[in-house]
Amino acid sequence: MVVAAVSLFVNGFGVYLTIQANIGASPWDVLNLGLSNTFGILYGTASIIVSCTILGIDILLKESIGIAMIIDAIVVGKSVDFFNRINAVEKCDSFKTAIPVMILGLFIMAYTQYFYMNTSLGCGPRDTLLIGITRRTKKVSIGLVSIGLLATATFIGWLLGGPVGVGTFICAFGAGPIMQFAFYTVKFNATDIKHQNIIQSFKILRA
Repeated sequence: MVVAAVSLFVNGFGVYLTIQANIGASPWDVLNLGLSNTFGILYGTASIIVSCTILGIDILLKESIGIAMIIDAIVVGKSVDFFNRINAVEKCDSFKTAIPVMILGLFIMAYTQYFYMNTSLGCGPRDTLLIGITRRTKKVSIGLVSIGLLATATFIGWLLGGPVGVGTFICAFGAGPIMQFAFYTVKFNATDIKHQNIIQSFKILRA
């Protein structure tokens, strides 16, 4: 649980960098920032609202819920708020600096995903939703389901005033290959992991 929490906190720094690149946020962050701007709430609060909503849908879909999903829903957004508060990195004002900052953020997110997924305490709410919908739409590939979810998040976020730009497309189409590369370098196969559900984790803690 500690490894999951720490890695997700660092993951939040990666998310923060992609936002500070200032060339358009990732699809889910377009939604989070749109909610933040519209309702005058912190990014982290908006992120928790979105994550808990998705978590509720996961439960309705009867998907397995792990402790890491709950840690993910809370820690990542508040980590971004923390780095915003201390102004860790200034917003980029040119593509020359923005592209490297965004790519660095994506690499940090990819490697921290390895650490928290390797704890076997469950995937994030969004990944679980992706898998849950794909299971129920057998004739639609997981890639198309992913595109549909990202497009929906981006469109709603854009309507709410979220930042859409070149960075949105870099995140949408670059995050997957970068994650695949990161997993390859550490010889990690995510499909080999058997995640504990929250009931199993509590039984182990009690024992």
